[in-house]
Amino acid sequence: MKDAEKTIGAIADKQSISFIGSIDAEGFPNIKAMLQPRKREGIQTFYFTTNTSSRRVAQYLKDNHACIYFCDKRFFRGVMLRGTMEVLTDNASKEMIWQDGDTMYYPEGVTDPDYCVLRFTAISGRYYSNFKSEDFIISDCRNR
Repeated sequence: MKDAEKTIGAIADKQSISFIGSIDAEGFPNIKAMLQPRKREGIQTFYFTTNTSSRRVAQYLKDNHACIYFCDKRFFRGVMLRGTMEVLTDNASKEMIWQDGDTMYYPEGVTDPDYCVLRFTAISGRYYSNFKSEDFIISDCRNR
């Protein structure tokens, strides 16, 4: 992979569905399909919306180890990013990614107590394409 940030960023931006992983109370991985991230900063930080009352939020509050996965089924390639997930409930974070129509999910608007932001921060990843996989460190991608 010549330019990890460009390649992975393009995959993430073009997928309508992403997958997030968490660890449950018994130590097992849990995967959930999500809409694409609302915002990303390079390939290190991704922002998602979710319900504060969700099982995933409870899991991240107990163990913040996480992963996210993007799959480009057209070209049969994908990327898994490993890192941590933070649950943000401050107004600035919530307003940052709020979109028109979100009241369908959060009827009380941007201040709805059941609306929160998940901020994923990647430390490393694994990219699959052309029948091979490649591991990479996120800090290495930023220094190229």
